Amino acid sequence: MQPTTLCLPMDCSYCYLPFRKAKNLMAVGVAEAVARSVNTWAAEDPRFEVVWHGGEPLATGRAHLASLMAPFRGVKHSVQTNAALIDDAWCAFLLEHDVHVGVSIDGPVDMNHRRLTRAGRPGFSVIMRGIDRLRRHGIPFSAIAVVSEPDSASAARFYAFFADLGVTALGVNVEEQEGVNAGPAAVDTVRATRFWAALTEAWHANPVVRLREISRVLDFAGTVLETRAPFPTPASAPWDALPTVTYDGGVIMLSPEFAGYTDSRFGDFTTGNVLEDGLDVLVAEAEQRTPWIAEFREGVAACHATCSYFAFCGGAHPANRYFEHGGRMDGTRTRYCTTARIALLEGVAQHARENGQ
Repeated sequence: MQPTTLCLPMDCSYCYLPFRKAKNLMAVGVAEAVARSVNTWAAEDPRFEVVWHGGEPLATGRAHLASLMAPFRGVKHSVQTNAALIDDAWCAFLLEHDVHVGVSIDGPVDMNHRRLTRAGRPGFSVIMRGIDRLRRHGIPFSAIAVVSEPDSASAARFYAFFADLGVTALGVNVEEQEGVNAGPAAVDTVRATRFWAALTEAWHANPVVRLREISRVLDFAGTVLETRAPFPTPASAPWDALPTVTYDGGVIMLSPEFAGYTDSRFGDFTTGNVLEDGLDVLVAEAEQRTPWIAEFREGVAACHATCSYFAFCGGAHPANRYFEHGGRMDGTRTRYCTTARIALLEGVAQHARENGQ
């Protein structure tokens, strides 16, 4: 859920969000409408999570964010934050509402050169100040890091930073071409593979952090080795809508990165609005109500027919296809595929081979 489009005080140069300087706030009525469906789902699944993201959620303010959370029952709330606004009062709020915290930081200070403040200054120190407050209050937190230039020579130092920081889990996003971010120059696949192999080596030597990407590979490998079961084709794969609710109640399926964008063929990419139809209805009828999903399915089917890595990858995300293939959803391989899926799988496999595993 996107409580606000505003991001403060950061203005990261790789950000894909188009309205991050505008303070559009989610109305309480939107949260109430979402909660009517979510509370039913959460009663059936105690692991249900509502993630506040898509801007800087703490820029919403404590009172208003509390009012947005209030209609929900039986869910785990999470915020993905740049941590720069975290002070003692925010720590008390996070503890009171039992909120899981994810912090966005890209590693040691020299690896954060694209994570800048609105004034164009390095944001590392203000982010670390917020992290220090979390640690002082005993609030555990995970992290997401953006890597613009995967380099095997820096992988060990990158991992050691997060291990020393004490994060509970780490997600590593290789910079993508999405939204207003044109993306980095094409990353050499061999270079990316070596980065993932070196990162796996660093993790294997000190596995104190759950590394999201390595866990995905190990889970995949475990399934292959233990079950030998065929992997689902696009037609039989389970539907995972991953609905994102924008500040004004619009619902975007599969790719939160479409929030704030419009297209001559697909409109605003939304399936509908929770102020008009229930979220349960929008999820159930998503494929009929969302024109671009059919084109995306065609692209996934093409990947399945042509790519030997499909069983692991499952097809690129819609936003990657759209922004890398000139507004088309039915293209196949993307930069995201090569650096964050294929190179990842090959890198972990390379480490396993070199260590006799």
